[in-house]
Amino acid sequence: MLAGAWVRERTSAARSSSSLSFALGGGRSTNMISFIIPAHDEERLIGRTLSALHTAASALDEPYEVIVVDDASTDATAAVAARHGARLVTVHHRQIASARNAGARHAHGDLLVFVDADTDVSEAVLGAAVRAIRSGAVGGGARARFDGRVPLYGRALMWSWLWLQWFGRLASGCFIYCTRQAFETVGGFDQTLYAAEDVVLSRRLQRLGTFVIVREMVVTSGRTVRSHAGAEALRLLAGVMLRGPRYFRTRRGPWYEPRRDDPGGTV
Repeated sequence: MLAGAWVRERTSAARSSSSLSFALGGGRSTNMISFIIPAHDEERLIGRTLSALHTAASALDEPYEVIVVDDASTDATAAVAARHGARLVTVHHRQIASARNAGARHAHGDLLVFVDADTDVSEAVLGAAVRAIRSGAVGGGARARFDGRVPLYGRALMWSWLWLQWFGRLASGCFIYCTRQAFETVGGFDQTLYAAEDVVLSRRLQRLGTFVIVREMVVTSGRTVRSHAGAEALRLLAGVMLRGPRYFRTRRGPWYEPRRDDPGGTV
């Protein structure tokens, strides 16, 4: 297990441009997997996520590192991450794209795997991703299912996204992987976006080469759909339809609201 250490990211996010420069530090390893987990107030679930990653990578006997990007957390996220052997990068962006890019700048591996702090990744999923990369893919993702019970509208949204993801070859932010070279070539995650940055990255990577959505599924928390009513989801969809891509260039939506209690979570 890796020793926890503090790394402070002092460079502010470049909001005016989606193209970034990823200067590499020392100790780069062509055989290492770098797990990058953005986190804001995730003390309840991030421990489970990190344990699953350690188990999966160890089972594959792959060298790896785990980087948690603590983005302005007010709870014990950093302490939990350190106890689970993560290397910590501290930022104050309150933007998922910027947090992920900060983690990538500190990564040593040539295979970058971005995982949400509420997502469990199995050995089967990780193994499929590694095989895809070693077969020549530039990147990809995995389908996801919610943990626990979710309301009907949540199930409808999930199945709609799974269909779109499979046929459009789009990765969800809860699990997206790519080579470092491909990530740097496309400029990383688009920091002009506060959501949908995973879809944009998927499209850019597809232009570079083979992009593989593995058949194995990750398990992600259904807390957002459990803690929000269907009417709130409809308002969000209406905003997207009315404003188009501009909607995602503002800090709004459930990703940036104060965390609500999960009425039916498994943790």
